[in-house]
Amino acid sequence: MPRTLARLLMAAGLLLGASAALPGAERITLMVGGIDKIIYLPVKLADRLGYFANEGLDVELRSEWSGIHGADMLLVGSVQGVVGFYDHTLYMQAQGKAVVSVVQFAQAPGEVELVSTRLSGIRGMADLKGHALGVTGLGSSTQFLSRHLVLSAGLKLNQVSFVPVGTGDAFIEAMNRGTIHAGMTTEPTASRLLNTGSARVLVDLRTPEDTAQALGGPYPASCLYMQTAWVSRHKPEVQKLANALVRALRYIQNHTAAEIASEMPAEFYAGDKGVYVKALARSKPIFIPDGRMPASGPANVLRILARTEKSIQGKTLDLGSTYTLEFVNAVK
Repeated sequence: MPRTLARLLMAAGLLLGASAALPGAERITLMVGGIDKIIYLPVKLADRLGYFANEGLDVELRSEWSGIHGADMLLVGSVQGVVGFYDHTLYMQAQGKAVVSVVQFAQAPGEVELVSTRLSGIRGMADLKGHALGVTGLGSSTQFLSRHLVLSAGLKLNQVSFVPVGTGDAFIEAMNRGTIHAGMTTEPTASRLLNTGSARVLVDLRTPEDTAQALGGPYPASCLYMQTAWVSRHKPEVQKLANALVRALRYIQNHTAAEIASEMPAEFYAGDKGVYVKALARSKPIFIPDGRMPASGPANVLRILARTEKSIQGKTLDLGSTYTLEFVNAVK
């Protein structure tokens, strides 16, 4: 069985947080690139607070361990939208696929490059020559960003190896076993490793300030993106999704991390609610209250991708078609 088809069949069976069917509600399926990741919090929060149901939507949330698999599902029509990273809209446009971000969640990746504390001689990315670096999946946003950091440190891409290890327990196990020596992950996985002393920070992309320092400006990351043609044919449904998600983004701004965490399923805490709340408190500044794309964000993302991704190099992309403000601007 071809690997892509196998991934699609596996992803189709992974359901987390699916809403109960609502009489007369419009059914929409969204794939989330790791539903327990704090960077994707707005979509689960909107579901838990009943915002989708209030809009007359029956939203099914499916979870995949890497956003690149969600993109596969979107392109074959198995889902109507993906909660993943904005950079995939550029990557797919370079492949002739029209995809658009309709609600922008975050202005920074919310990721962090960690290194095992067993490697005391590693002081920066330049010291990772010859080492194995963990990413959620090959072709994932974590790999895009990791490649940029490697090149920025003066290394060549063939001087490191990228190992797909997922996130959460799988990432932690890979780090502890030595399958990877360093790697990029998100919260709460990062804080779980830091809290136990198993890893330390090499490059931090968990705040807008750290991201600007490391990447030269904002790097709009988590968002809801959809096929452009589907959006054009289903504007009322997309508007309802935007209404619910912007409402969730406003909730994040107006409530404490502890209050927000109390709305999440207990399994999201991974056994330590205190660590989760602290990680969420640190992550709150990355979220955009109104869901609008930062003005300089798309160009900065393109600059970084064009440096590392051969499929984008030498191509002229239309950044204006990779996101839209139409729906967030109409939110009351």
